[in-house]
This record gives sequence, C-alpha cells and structure tokens, in this order.
Amino acid sequence: AMFAATAATIVSGAVAERIKLSSFLIFSTLYVAFIYPIAGSWKWGNGWLHSEGFYDFAGSTLVHSVGGWAALIGAYILGPRIGKYGNKGIIPIMGHSMPLASIGVFLLWFGWYGFNGGSVLSADPGNISLVFVTTTLGASAGVMGAMTLSWYLSKKPDLSMVLNGSLAGLVGITAGADVISPMSSVIVGYIAGLLVVASVLFFDRLRIDDPVGAISVHLVCGIWGTLAVGIFSAKHSFITQFLGVSSYAIFCIITSFILFLSIDKLL
Repeated sequence: AMFAATAATIVSGAVAERIKLSSFLIFSTLYVAFIYPIAGSWKWGNGWLHSEGFYDFAGSTLVHSVGGWAALIGAYILGPRIGKYGNKGIIPIMGHSMPLASIGVFLLWFGWYGFNGGSVLSADPGNISLVFVTTTLGASAGVMGAMTLSWYLSKKPDLSMVLNGSLAGLVGITAGADVISPMSSVIVGYIAGLLVVASVLFFDRLRIDDPVGAISVHLVCGIWGTLAVGIFSAKHSFITQFLGVSSYAIFCIITSFILFLSIDKLL
C-alpha cells in the first residue's frame, strides 16, 4: 500500500504548480486503486513477469517507473507553467528555499533505508546490511555523478542537481540492492547521477516542464536501475529486464493518458 501511494506522489512533483487539487486527487485515487494493483501483480503478485524471471527488488520499475510514466504523461498534457519557456528559450523558475529542499532530500534518503531495507522482508542481518551498504553507496555515487556533469556543463556546482543526483542513485540501486555488489552499486549510482542531469536538460529542450525533476529521477533512473540488474547480476537476464521495462512503459503510458485526458475533459 505504501509503495502504491509512493508511485502516486511521484506524479505530484512533475505537475506541481499547475494542476487543480481535485483533479490530482481523482487521478491518484484511480491510479492507486486500479492501475497500480494490475501493474504490481505482474511481478510482486507472482504474475507473468515473475514467471519470466523479471527482477525488481524494491521498485525501480514497479514504484518509480510506474509513477514516472504517469508523471511524464501528466506534465505533457498539462503543458508548462506560465513563463517557463519564452522566445529566448528556457527561463529558470528558481526554487523557494534550497535549505528546505535539502532537508526534504535527506528525509527521503533516510526513509530509503526503510524502503529498501524493509523489502528484505526479514530481520536477517546479512541481507539487510548488504542492502544498507549498496543503498548508501548508490546514493553517494549519484551525488558525485550529478555534481561532476552539472559542474562541467555550467562551470559551477549546482545544489539542485546534486540533490537530485542522490535521489537518482537511490532510485537506480533500488531494483538490485540485494543482488548487486557494493562496488557495482557505486557504478550504478554514478551513472544514475550522470543520467539525471542529462535527462533534466533533455526534457527542458522538449519543453516538458518538470518543476522538481521527478521524471528524470524516477522514470529515467528507474529504467536504468532495472536494466542494471541484468548487467551487474549474473543471476538475471538483461533481455528479461528489458521486457519488463517495456511492458510497464506500454501499460502505464496508455492508462495514464486515458486517465488524464478523461479528467481534463470532465473537470
């Protein structure tokens, strides 16, 4: 239930500042009540993807990409905030308080130990300690990756990118936190940090307005983290991981599009 709610909250960041509260509440209710249980059952309900050997430990795809696809469709249908894009290109709308944003990210990071650690579904110290280590290293490497690329591109460090880099690393390692080695988790997290910076710039060029970078963090890095299981874990197939990513993409894009368009027409 908490993972289903988390998938819905991912959408809120991408549509912030331009969606009616009533519309968002209706979307969240329908998405969590009907769409998520179907998607979740494919793997965590011993469904067809589980039978195929698809692996997602704590939800890089089942939570983050499922929410990320909906966030992408919602941001696309809503359009950008007034003043975000002009004739001269992209016009940055600065965050209200970076200290508050930093506190929020650290709260998320701390909560991730419950998110990933709890997904062990036991109190086994060996498994839990491995998950805690890979989660921490993935997030830390995400910070380094995002700082490296953003500093290179803008010639100065960017705190907002660094914060999103930590979340990118967390999302990236979530799918394989219990089957990827600590050293490999550093690689996964670092690449996720690079991807989130590149993705934020990419979606801005497409004029898809995402105020907090939710699509880049959760969708793009969720896809990467799921595919990384097939790369860094000898027990799992990259082809099967790709099949899972593609299946969730098709399902979530179609259902999110129908839901958002219906709400837009009715409200």
